[in-house]
Amino acid sequence: MTTAYKVAWVGLGKLGLPMAARIAQAGHAVQGFDLSAERMALAEQAGIVVQDDLATTVDGCSLVLVSIPDDRALLGLCLGEGALVEQMAPGATLIETSTVSIEASEQLARAAEARGIAYLRSPVSGNPVAAEAGTLSAMVSGPREALEAAVPVMQSFTKAQYWLGDAEQARYAKLAINLMIAVSAGMLGEALTMARKGNIEWEAMLELVADSAVGSPMVQYKVPPLRERDFTSTFSAAQMAKDLDLILGCAHDAGVPVPLAAQMREAYASLIGTGHGEDDYIATVHHTERLAGLPAIERTADARG
Repeated sequence: MTTAYKVAWVGLGKLGLPMAARIAQAGHAVQGFDLSAERMALAEQAGIVVQDDLATTVDGCSLVLVSIPDDRALLGLCLGEGALVEQMAPGATLIETSTVSIEASEQLARAAEARGIAYLRSPVSGNPVAAEAGTLSAMVSGPREALEAAVPVMQSFTKAQYWLGDAEQARYAKLAINLMIAVSAGMLGEALTMARKGNIEWEAMLELVADSAVGSPMVQYKVPPLRERDFTSTFSAAQMAKDLDLILGCAHDAGVPVPLAAQMREAYASLIGTGHGEDDYIATVHHTERLAGLPAIERTADARG
């Protein structure tokens, strides 16, 4: 019989809520907290016991998981008087799943060590659909024994947990993966625009791309919305720009040249500046089509609903 855990989840956004819900569905007791009343209401519907503050959220929980937007939110949530780390019991494990900078993660690591808390950096690869299906991949670094103890809970929302080392390796891995995704989005936008210039039908080229040697899972996942010209965000252009800033900072500090990252950061700046910041990151097609002088393809009536 599987042991049930008492788990706290802080940050019930697009990824946090489905991940927390998967843990509850697996039979674990989940206490949740978010600043948004709307997200708290959705969490309650998903079987999560919502709490009014951090102290009651983490009370009695040996595992505390966090999913937040950026460095500022992470440090504001976790550090300082009355913040998350201070509210956690010594001996508990903090599992931080967000995409943040090496520097912010190192600050949190020092605070966790001082409190006697095991700190697992565990950013995930995937999207809200994968989170709902429990097929995210977790890149993990920190105490290996803490990961082994947390695996029964993490298995409820991830298909794999890759332990990469005992320090900030998971942060580097996540930024490296997101660099590949950003560049792939740019490449796809350029390829599709060139095909349009060559008078290839939009849907025919998408089908070919999906079935080609470069038809990665990411490309195949994006083909259906691209077919309908549906740029509803699962991960926005503005969010990708934020991650590219982290990537550039990390790479420069490590002495790694990343000209493709710099180029894609400028492309996303153009998307944001032309009103597409809240569109999905694959809206790079807008940028390249505009530069090529092509008109946008209108969504079909069926796609517009």
